[in-house]
Amino acid sequence: MRLVIWLVLLFAVAVVAALTLGSNDGLASFYWGGWRLDISLNLFLLLLVASCFALVTAIQAVESLTTLPKRAREWRLAQRERSAQLALREALVELFGARFSRAQKAAQKALNIQSATPELAADQSFMALAHLLTAASAHRLQDRRHRDEQLNRALELARRAGGARAQEDGARLLAAEWALDDRDAARALGLLGELAPGVARRTQALRLRLQASRLARQPLDALRTARLLAKHQAFSKVAAQGLLRSLAFEALDGARDVDQLRSVWQQLDPADRRDPLVAARAAQCAGQLGAPDDGRGWLRPFFDDLAELQSDERSAIANALVPVLAGCGPDWLQRLESAQARFARERALAYALGHALAERQLWGKARLMLEAVAEDTAMPSPARRRSWLALAALAEQEGDEARRARCFEAAARLP
Repeated sequence: MRLVIWLVLLFAVAVVAALTLGSNDGLASFYWGGWRLDISLNLFLLLLVASCFALVTAIQAVESLTTLPKRAREWRLAQRERSAQLALREALVELFGARFSRAQKAAQKALNIQSATPELAADQSFMALAHLLTAASAHRLQDRRHRDEQLNRALELARRAGGARAQEDGARLLAAEWALDDRDAARALGLLGELAPGVARRTQALRLRLQASRLARQPLDALRTARLLAKHQAFSKVAAQGLLRSLAFEALDGARDVDQLRSVWQQLDPADRRDPLVAARAAQCAGQLGAPDDGRGWLRPFFDDLAELQSDERSAIANALVPVLAGCGPDWLQRLESAQARFARERALAYALGHALAERQLWGKARLMLEAVAEDTAMPSPARRRSWLALAALAEQEGDEARRARCFEAAARLP
């Protein structure tokens, strides 16, 4: 197709030349001394064009000869730069292929080529990336000293390079990940704290912060980070809910006294405090630390809206209420009786009501409830054991030693 176009253009030029120059009868006269030269105007124009073309060609030839050393130097520089780029790509491929020694050698080769060429040594970004690949290979080879040296060089070069902020952030993220591999939570948190605010909110940075906070046994910080990740949809809805609950449990279980438990509860997100399972764990911790009033206060909103809860959630808050029933008032009896009447098939509510009746010393009703729970094999063993022990205490008050012994024996037989 291109050949056809050129032929058409050639024919067009020939036609135009024939039409314009064929009828040109002009002459061009040249005088030199006593001589005179007459040539046709067409020949003069052709000679003029040829002379201009020859002059331009001669100028270009002279320029090519004079710039030959410079072009040779540029060609050699381009070859060295291409070799350095090939070595860097080879290092990246070897690193992904889990050939870490080869990756380290290839990255070092790229650094040697770059350092031996003054014109290329000014590329700080390339040098920083090569040092970072060397550090990554050294980390996989468990050479921590060499890894830290290469990482420090990469960070220094990235800071000196004007537009290498992304490389510096990437180096810090990698360093934080390596610190987590070394189980050094303090170093990982320190590196993540040096990130810019925008970088620190990225999903990868938040994941690393979550791991570091859990490793450092800082469940509240881990909980806040996990909630940010959940907002960024880094987990599925079910996985996010399970993770948030486990972190809230860990924070509550870490409380060593009542004041610390109250502080942890107040620092929880409102969404966590509205979770029935989290509130149940908090009430259980309050019962263990001798603060039943706080535990009942945290559970009260859920008993006011039992219909909005699932059956397992109702069972959880009912089981959590029993350890904090000490000193409960008659309002709790009314609340539990209403709940048990509404959800008569849920044995956990009967379990809570039976212990509430025993706490209020209503032994007749309490015995019926507790016996039903203690003999129900579908109930958890701790709940059945607690019911048998409550029945044993009741039998002891009534002076029935035989029944008391049977209750203790039944409680001891439970797994």
